[in-house]
Amino acid sequence: MTDPRVEQLAKVLVHYSIHAKPREIIAVDGSSAAEPLILAVYEQLIRAGAYPFVRMSPDGAAQVFFQHGKPHHFDRITPLQKSIVDHLDGSIYIDSSSNTRALSGVDPKKQARVSRASKPLREKMMKKKWNLTLFPTQAYAQDAEMSLRDFEDFVYHATFADQKDPVAAWKKLAARQQKLIGKLRGAKQVRIVGPETDLTLSVKGRTFINSSGHHNMPCGEIFTGPVENSAEGHIRYDYPVCHAGREVDGVRLVFRKGKVVEASAEKNEKFLLTMLDMDPGARFLGELGIGTNYGIQRFIKNILFDEKIGGSIHLALGQSYEETGGKNQSSLHWDMIKDLRKGGALYVDGKLFQKNGKFVG
Repeated sequence: MTDPRVEQLAKVLVHYSIHAKPREIIAVDGSSAAEPLILAVYEQLIRAGAYPFVRMSPDGAAQVFFQHGKPHHFDRITPLQKSIVDHLDGSIYIDSSSNTRALSGVDPKKQARVSRASKPLREKMMKKKWNLTLFPTQAYAQDAEMSLRDFEDFVYHATFADQKDPVAAWKKLAARQQKLIGKLRGAKQVRIVGPETDLTLSVKGRTFINSSGHHNMPCGEIFTGPVENSAEGHIRYDYPVCHAGREVDGVRLVFRKGKVVEASAEKNEKFLLTMLDMDPGARFLGELGIGTNYGIQRFIKNILFDEKIGGSIHLALGQSYEETGGKNQSSLHWDMIKDLRKGGALYVDGKLFQKNGKFVG
């Protein structure tokens, strides 16, 4: 029997997150592990009058691709892939891995090549309606050190799918975030202070975006694009960062004139350095995000949730979001999280904006 919260989440994704309209073509991507949610989303798209385009891949397909792929597989996008993106009106991507470390043995240079080749398609898709969400699996539950049942409760609570009216809850969160953005209007400088961290960056002339469930589900953040040459100082991230099937832990970065000039990690340092050398923009910041979802209080090794932790900030290396005014170009966009709930603070133009994870004033 399907969990009723799955249907609730599907309704939010289709009718709120991407607001599907009649005759729109909406792609639905995910692995076979996400079949219950894929089917529920398919039904809601049909009910909305849209054309669902389901692409449900088997577990292990990515491993086969990187293990047996030829050079043209990593460096070229096919005309069919380009055509599909041209004709889509939107997409819903459902993370549903049964093994979150399946790509840990893949040559990172191959992953970097694929990322560079697919960048034009990602950019084109980003200008359309899109949403990224997650379907709970045993693999994610194990990463979070939770039982599957407890992890399901965590996911559906974070997405408000366990509430009678999830859409109303997301609109309420959006209103709270808009008030915070009002306080940041005209801001010039942000300083991040915490254990082993003192980093200053400029946000002069940049726009803070209210992210409230339209592109990520769950959501709960406000974000902007720092001035590219402005970051000065150092930061040590509190949590492991997962990217392309690898876990990198103990990351410490030093910035000068906006660029990462020193980088180290206690685990998978070689992978970190390979990603930073992907292209010239990979060593510059593309995003500063401030987490506001206080319904997410624990780290689960999944960036979709972790970067929204109320009382945390995240900085992304690489590609900026155009709507923020950010100009950095890269095939990389890698979010890394700093927890400010214990001894951390945010200053905006010299004034305290957040202390120990709580907003002031």
